[in-house]
Amino acid sequence: MPTRTPESKAFAARVQTVMALCAELNALAFTDTAGRAAKFTQIFGRPAPDSLSILPPFYSDYGLHTSFGDRVFINQGCFLLDYGGITIGDRVLIGPRVTLSTSGHPVEPDERFDYITHAPIVIEDNVWIGAGATIAPGVTIGHDSVVGAGTVVAKDVPPLSVVTGTNTVERRKLNPPSSRH
Repeated sequence: MPTRTPESKAFAARVQTVMALCAELNALAFTDTAGRAAKFTQIFGRPAPDSLSILPPFYSDYGLHTSFGDRVFINQGCFLLDYGGITIGDRVLIGPRVTLSTSGHPVEPDERFDYITHAPIVIEDNVWIGAGATIAPGVTIGHDSVVGAGTVVAKDVPPLSVVTGTNTVERRKLNPPSSRH
């Protein structure tokens, strides 16, 4: 999505709205289940499934591009940044402080402020994502897999797999910027 366009302005306005809704959600008493359900309806643009359990605090940036399967559990402090689309299957467990981020920026310095990149995240059925994991744009996590705590997932996870780690690997060199903006 190019920046400084009507589409990007509408996205930015929605982000402001959802940030305010998340702040209101997170200020509610934990026992106010009806109030939380109402806020989730506003955040996601439709009622959340009855079997969905999200423990606050909870954060989202867009909200309208997330879908949930049956019996999903999302623990405290999670971030669902869903402009590119997040699909969560049945019986998925998401630990505290997990980030699912579908958006980013181009890596080349001269393009970084010109576009917002995005790609969907798909979490298939029976997946468990451990505390503090980060799932990058464009990733599919195959059914019945486990993502270990603190893991950074930047490529697809095959079904029935356990993945862990945060290794840093230099992939390529970037072009130097032509000028500073």
